[in-house]
Amino acid sequence: MGRWQPGARERLEQAALDLFLEQGFTETTVPQITARAGLTTRTFFRHFADKREVLFAGEELVPEQVARLMAEAPPSLGPMELITECLAPTAAKIFEGRSLDYLLRRRAAIDAEPALHERELRKFSLMSEALERGFRDRGVDNLTAQLAAEIAVTTFRIAATRWLNQHGDPDLPATINQTLAAMRHLTNTPST
Repeated sequence: MGRWQPGARERLEQAALDLFLEQGFTETTVPQITARAGLTTRTFFRHFADKREVLFAGEELVPEQVARLMAEAPPSLGPMELITECLAPTAAKIFEGRSLDYLLRRRAAIDAEPALHERELRKFSLMSEALERGFRDRGVDNLTAQLAAEIAVTTFRIAATRWLNQHGDPDLPATINQTLAAMRHLTNTPST
């Protein structure tokens, strides 16, 4: 085996995902993943801390992406305008470089393993915390910042789920816009 082989990370991801779907996450071992990818265990650990990271790699970048998008948005935008402005670009960054097939297979692997549900929820929690901080940094009061962050994350989660369930048709930005429109309609009802 050569000292360096291109595409190692992608091969490890593909091998891991194939094995997770064939035999289950719990039953899959790192040596099985590396054997399937034609790489060493050492190479695996250069790319991932553990086998969960194959499915969740990059989630630690979400808060900084959210913070950057919010900081770059015009200061005149209120919380709901900011959500409308930033949600599709944030989703695009999160899913950047991932094929629809990969995302569908990833979701199937996570759905099949209850132990991974908590990690998926952690991703949304990190996103919510980053949004809440971003809103507060823009001068939004704590309660409004918290509500706006949760609305944004819930809208994103529902839109992403709908988009995957519809196998990418319509595209993600259109699905996000549909979900935002439904959310605006829902929140536009007068109080009683």
